[in-house]
Amino acid sequence: MKAAGLEGTGTFAPLRQQVFAVLWVATIIGNTGSFIRDVASSWLVTELSATPAAVSLVQAAATLPVFLLAIPAGVLSDILDRRKFLIAVQLLLASASLCLLTLSAMGLQSVSSLVALTFIGGIGAALVAPTWQAIVPELVQRQDVKGAVALNSLGINISRAIGPALGGLLLAWFGAAVTYGVDVITYVFVVAALLWWRRATPEDDALAERFFGAFRAGLRYARSSRELHVVLIRAAVFFAFSSAIWALLPLVARQLLGGDASFYGLLLGAVGAGAVSGALVMPRLRARLDADGLLLAAAIVTAAVMGVLSLAPPQWAAVAALLACGAAWITALTTLNSTAQSILPNWVRGRSLAVYLTVFNGAMTGGSLAWGAIAEAVGVPSALGIAAIGLLCVGLGFHRVKLPRGEAELVPSNHWPEPLTAQPVENDRGPVLILIEYVVDRKDRPAFLKALASLSHERRRDGAYGWGVTEDAADPSRVVEWFMVESWAEHMRQHRRVSKADADVQQEVRAYHQGLEPPAVQHLLAINRPHVEGK
Repeated sequence: MKAAGLEGTGTFAPLRQQVFAVLWVATIIGNTGSFIRDVASSWLVTELSATPAAVSLVQAAATLPVFLLAIPAGVLSDILDRRKFLIAVQLLLASASLCLLTLSAMGLQSVSSLVALTFIGGIGAALVAPTWQAIVPELVQRQDVKGAVALNSLGINISRAIGPALGGLLLAWFGAAVTYGVDVITYVFVVAALLWWRRATPEDDALAERFFGAFRAGLRYARSSRELHVVLIRAAVFFAFSSAIWALLPLVARQLLGGDASFYGLLLGAVGAGAVSGALVMPRLRARLDADGLLLAAAIVTAAVMGVLSLAPPQWAAVAALLACGAAWITALTTLNSTAQSILPNWVRGRSLAVYLTVFNGAMTGGSLAWGAIAEAVGVPSALGIAAIGLLCVGLGFHRVKLPRGEAELVPSNHWPEPLTAQPVENDRGPVLILIEYVVDRKDRPAFLKALASLSHERRRDGAYGWGVTEDAADPSRVVEWFMVESWAEHMRQHRRVSKADADVQQEVRAYHQGLEPPAVQHLLAINRPHVEGK
């Protein structure tokens, strides 16, 4: 009998496509190198300074850049050549690891240099993450996209299972310089695979977004999407408390469990192995629990693991606990990520996922610094105990804030007709005022306004920066909805962004319109004030 999710046409089907398979393997090699590097840095800082604050500072340096740069990186992934962009970032990451190698070989490594170079590595991770996600639809056929996304998650956890254990062994046997050198070599494979990939040149698009416009559009969407807000809140509270285990694990391994570098690598490898196992049984878990149930279970298991580690258990028990922690971690990550993916339309997916990554890494960064400071004040065991109780409380409390189901049809509806214009309009002309006139019976007014309020969120989310509704003083049955868009090009992009789910909301509003003709639509363009001599 085949394991769930491993059927021939399921998760592993994308590997039949050569480009995806090559880049997938290269990514596993590259991520393995990154985990090898992170183990060396995390352990090396405990030798340079055993204070919890210094250890947690390295963890924060790895995640802070993603918090700061994920959204700009998401924008760049949409407007630059993704292949060239990925190659440039891989070279940046290789340079940082080469510096770590050199400083370690010369005996010049310090906490400051570790933090600085870890921060540079975090910058590279921030730039890479949205772009790797964005290229998946280019590498596989449409029906294989979900399988490709699942394989990417599985690949990361294969690296997580191999990299830390291998990094711990390399560090114990050969030292930090050789360990960093192995990481440098892994970038050769990644860059070679990207150079081998012959990416199709995208067609020119007159409505292609520029950086600042795309940046504003992404933030506007995230600000207006209530479903995304729920995902972000649930992610923030979970990762803020669960980050304690990552921030303090080097000290747990050294101080509470009496282990060396290889044992620390074994602990991280156990997390990765548990994550792989969790990913393989995920289909069965999803058949029994919904997204909220999965996230609650992950919180309970993670809290229990932190509680066990705070008691300084035998080393074998700690390894077993971290196997369970890995399964819980991948359950939470996959649940939140797949929920975010299911509520986002393609046109803003990269930027909105970047917002999600910003919240995730912000929670991890702030949590790491906070738990390091708490451990400094009350000790590592007490800090883990506090984090465990806190995670259990927020897990139970926020279980009432239900995650969105993600069942809406988000493909473009293309049902808006092209605006009628007397002559061609320049794309950068604006702002544009759109007026939509409805005729609504007085008895239908309350229900109409309620439906229109739902539509206002769609307008703002897809490009409007102002929205309102007015009535004709002479004829209250004439109701005018208005919204403003910054330019003609942005309004044309609105036409592309309206999904089938949005079209259903619009149809609900139009159902209250009286008359045989559809609501009248006007597009009013701002007129630049003419220059008058002498004024």
